[in-house]
Amino acid sequence: MSKTLNTPDQNPLASIDEWEDDLLVRYPDAEAIAAGRDTAAYRNYEATLKDTVREFYRLQHINQTYDFVLQKKEQYLKFDKKEMSIWDAFDFLNQLIDDSDPDTDLDQFQHLLQASEAIRLDGRPDWMVLTGLFHDLGKVLCLFGEPQWAVVGDSYPVGCAFSDKIVFSEYFADNKDHHDPRYNTKYGVYEPNCGLENVHMTWGHDEYIYHLMKPYLPEEALYMLRYHSFYPQHRENAYSHLMTPHDHRLFKAVAQFNPYDLYSKSPVIPDWNKLRPYYEDLVAKYLPATLKF
Repeated sequence: MSKTLNTPDQNPLASIDEWEDDLLVRYPDAEAIAAGRDTAAYRNYEATLKDTVREFYRLQHINQTYDFVLQKKEQYLKFDKKEMSIWDAFDFLNQLIDDSDPDTDLDQFQHLLQASEAIRLDGRPDWMVLTGLFHDLGKVLCLFGEPQWAVVGDSYPVGCAFSDKIVFSEYFADNKDHHDPRYNTKYGVYEPNCGLENVHMTWGHDEYIYHLMKPYLPEEALYMLRYHSFYPQHRENAYSHLMTPHDHRLFKAVAQFNPYDLYSKSPVIPDWNKLRPYYEDLVAKYLPATLKF
């Protein structure tokens, strides 16, 4: 049975994909891999959508605190919720349905397959193809009971001052960390150029899938997974003061991946029966038979 998670108080979006579709309005790019397509016209929502997106960010910005992130890491990074193969995980993810998206009726796995196929057809390394397939798998957090604002949304560091480059930054006024001198300075609990591996990011699907895949994928892939929603940095350059030269080099990989994440959605359904042998071999090359979620 499909599940639409839509409790209005904590889940204001009609679906978690509504956040991603809003990104296409904020960051249109007609020269990305969807070249020639009018990305500004890619969406066809009623104006009221912006109210739901605004409410989503209000909840995220109030609730994503340093202590909250540490609590969620303690809760989830034990990976003791469920053990399954990657294919069972995709079936599990497909319990999430999107009633809000006018562009396509594809399920979650088909969206991911579109991204991975766009990467493959551009001749990228096979580990990057796999990254495209896995990058949103962390949305299973919704099915573990997490509210939308703890699964999707722009990611950013906690434990230091919130940048005014973050969308709807005015809502941080109601985040308790904004008023805590331990966390409300430029560097907060961190040191200048300490490196992002030492920085706690907001809790969500990016952070979760990054840790899940850490033993299996190369560092470039892990940067793509962890930072593909870190728009305040890879679009606004708001947190360079926490980054090392190594981070900056690897953010070139994030920039390379981002258009596939944003612009690969299409009404055309990939032929899974034809593609399945390739992807089964690819998954087997990098992953064990089952994973602990």
